[in-house]
Amino acid sequence: MKKIIYLLFFCACLLLHAIELERPRIEVSKSKRELKLYDSEKLIKTYRIALGSNPIPPKEREGDRATPEGTYFICNKNPQSQFYLSLGISYPGQKDAERGLLAGLISEKEKKATINACSSGKIPPWNTLLGGEVFIHGKGSSRDWTWGCIALDDSDIEELYKIIPVGTKITINP
Repeated sequence: MKKIIYLLFFCACLLLHAIELERPRIEVSKSKRELKLYDSEKLIKTYRIALGSNPIPPKEREGDRATPEGTYFICNKNPQSQFYLSLGISYPGQKDAERGLLAGLISEKEKKATINACSSGKIPPWNTLLGGEVFIHGKGSSRDWTWGCIALDDSDIEELYKIIPVGTKITINP
């Protein structure tokens, strides 16, 4: 019986590595510590995640160790991440930039640069007081430990890294 279970698990892993998603999207539930991978409306797989060490509030500024909330996209892929592999999240986004301008954290020029980058599918400015360089990456999901990123186990980020293209929509919910 154990051999059959292992064989089924192995086959499922091979299939996940081989699939090409037509319309991939990612949904994160911070409260459930889950990342769900969808192809359009079809749930493909659910992964356990860890968050920033300040996991409840949405990210507001650099160094707050909070994970953002909102709708973003995967803006780059790093095969040589210090956290195994990583998928860059387009934080800060337009709403973050508008909030940051009102709060006096960024200038009008930084707001425009953020909005322009996000509307053209590029990496937004990551060197403002809003913070940046938020990733989905490896190195473990057993406890909240990141500076605001979403961490998975290495085998899980390896699966995602292979099948998620730049431009994939990601929604991060409380």
